[in-house]
Amino acid sequence: MYITITPQILGGTYSQSSADFVGYLEKENQGLEQEEMENFFNQYGDEISAEEVVKDIDGNGAKLKKTEPKFYSITVSPSKYELNRLQNSSEDLKKYTRELMKDYVASFNREINGRSINIDDIKYYAKIEHQRTFKGTDIQIRENQPYATKILQLKSEIRNVQEGRKEGNIKEMQKTITKLEKEAPHQHDGKRIVQGKPKAGNQSHIHIIVSRKDASNTFSLSPGSKHKASEVEMHGKNVKRGFDRDKFFESAEKTFDKTFVYQRNFAETYKARKDFIKNPKVYFASLMKLPTNEKALAFKIMGKSGIPIMPSIPITQAQLAMKIFKGLRRGVEVAIKSSSIGI
Repeated sequence: MYITITPQILGGTYSQSSADFVGYLEKENQGLEQEEMENFFNQYGDEISAEEVVKDIDGNGAKLKKTEPKFYSITVSPSKYELNRLQNSSEDLKKYTRELMKDYVASFNREINGRSINIDDIKYYAKIEHQRTFKGTDIQIRENQPYATKILQLKSEIRNVQEGRKEGNIKEMQKTITKLEKEAPHQHDGKRIVQGKPKAGNQSHIHIIVSRKDASNTFSLSPGSKHKASEVEMHGKNVKRGFDRDKFFESAEKTFDKTFVYQRNFAETYKARKDFIKNPKVYFASLMKLPTNEKALAFKIMGKSGIPIMPSIPITQAQLAMKIFKGLRRGVEVAIKSSSIGI
């Protein structure tokens, strides 16, 4: 389970309105019949139109400055193992979203009129998507890039020869291109994986747009707060503030496991992924204590996530730590997206 929380992007890509973002989330519905479309939904309603979402989110930003985001985007990406547990991706993920947003509000250290905030205090809309495409940050694209660069150079040389700017053997260059296409390490259906290519398999995930202001358009509820839990004096009163991201991410996993009776492996947990980044020695020490079957599955999951798998198990903890840190220095990015709130 990977969860990211991103503030509305101001300027450049998106305007202060939610219209561009909502329009982006409608991309999968293009060309589909009405009954095939995935509509927006919230805690209590289904089949909500994009126009209603834009109107409701844009109209709920009272007293926010132009430099402050009016909404946050939450993306929830279950793993293929988690998706395999679902009976119906769309309906099951809707059910999960409604429980997840209860975890979201419970992670705020805020009160409204002297009580803790609840699900009715927030304004959100969600949408299920079933497709993903390869991006430049994906390991498949990064590792295919040297081949892509050479292919692009060769194609440029071929054009130069065809247009008389230089001499060269076009047939040999085309053979080299064909060879490079086949040698690229990441392929699908016999073709090199490139940016924009749809990913294979079940890619169902959830997009949630949640207003910065509460449902009454009075109080600001920011999951981007740097504070987990604190109090500050405002207008002569002590006001609670903060959002506990660790609590939210851990609760999100527990809610999924409880809802779908899912047996989560050690390597799938938020805590384990966080330990890998912050204390890899502890991470691998815990890993080696797992029962054989769980350990084998953990290594399989790690490999899929881009964590460097050691060819042999080091004898001492010192060797273990050294190998881990060397792996990190080589720039291997681990899928720990859910620990970040930045863009």
